[in-house]
Amino acid sequence: MENAESDAGATSPSHRPPPAAPDRSQIERLNTLWAIIDAPSQGGTLRGRFAAIVRRLLSRVLARQQEFNAVVVDHINRNAEFMDDISRRHLDDVVDEMRRHREALLARERRSDASVAVVAAAQEELRTAVGVLQQATQNLKRELSRLGTDQGSTPRGPISALTPAGPTPDDRNAVSGGHPSVPPLPGPSSQFDTLDSHKYVGFEDHFRGSADDIRARVAEYLPTFAGASDVLDIGCGRGEFLALLRERGITARGIDLNPAMVEVCREQTLDAVVADALGYLRSLPDGSLGGLFAAQVVEHLEPRYLTQLIDAAFDKLRPGAPIVLETINPACWFAFFESYIRDITHVRALHPDTLKYLLVSSGFQHAEIRYRAPYPENEKLQPVPAGAPAGASPDAAVVADWAETINANVERVNRLLFTWLDYAAIGRRP
Repeated sequence: MENAESDAGATSPSHRPPPAAPDRSQIERLNTLWAIIDAPSQGGTLRGRFAAIVRRLLSRVLARQQEFNAVVVDHINRNAEFMDDISRRHLDDVVDEMRRHREALLARERRSDASVAVVAAAQEELRTAVGVLQQATQNLKRELSRLGTDQGSTPRGPISALTPAGPTPDDRNAVSGGHPSVPPLPGPSSQFDTLDSHKYVGFEDHFRGSADDIRARVAEYLPTFAGASDVLDIGCGRGEFLALLRERGITARGIDLNPAMVEVCREQTLDAVVADALGYLRSLPDGSLGGLFAAQVVEHLEPRYLTQLIDAAFDKLRPGAPIVLETINPACWFAFFESYIRDITHVRALHPDTLKYLLVSSGFQHAEIRYRAPYPENEKLQPVPAGAPAGASPDAAVVADWAETINANVERVNRLLFTWLDYAAIGRRP
């Protein structure tokens, strides 16, 4: 019990009070007064010779006293240095402990910030989804009210009673790209005949990059589809991502409107067909897909077609399955003017916030924007050297202030013109 109490009362070395600092107030005097015998003078006068004789006599008497004084002063000096060293070491220990404590607090703060960010993102997703659900509920109420008014005095039954029992032309239209009770959507036509479709393959080779370039870019998304199966690649192009998935044992199929692109895929024995994305998705059973990937596709779609495509993807994906929609980043002016408007088949640029919102509003969770393809640093606007040298004239200080202002503007312009060229909106089916 006594040992436990003594252990509990013990303190670590870094928590013990620091030793008292050595008293140096008299050390300098001791170092100057310890010698009590003056050096003999070399005077040649009678008085000088007499004084030298007296000093020699006294030195014999006081020699041991002076030796004692020297030993005591040396001992005091050594102990003072020792105490200084102990104080420095204790101070170093305290500083090290404070540094470790500060690092621990910073790490805890980073973990806390990350947790708060995750919760905030989840709340934002929930807020958006609830808002969309409320709006959909209001629309449904209005539609039911309108249908009830159209029926006149006909008794209003459950919703299922308003739906024909057998398949209707509208039901069949849903498989071919339309929607029940809605006129068929204008699909993203290829805009090229069979001959011109080969020209677009050449366009891809010339401007977007070779197959090896694209393969290296889309390989970044492979971890998102790890362990998946039955992945659909919309706008599969030349099959770069399909080939990567096959190498990892992930079953996948690609669809594309361009027959020449599909032919390139088939030459590699990849599973690819010519199909319209929305019509193909609606023809699949619900929950039949383990993932959906579309790189550089959504900018080719009209807004109404895109929103219904995302809704259809939600229905066809299994719980936990990812959706990845990569497109050009119009928030980067260079990407917009050098990449987006160069392709005549592009329909609408999509801001990252917009595409993320569309995913969340369709029910996808854990939505995030992942930026890729940074603009090369050496190609950006470069800052000027800043800071006035020590002792510089007031004019140099003014120039340094100008440089700081110029560099702030350079950074602002770089954020607008030269940021990330592409981004991907990523979500998961809950």
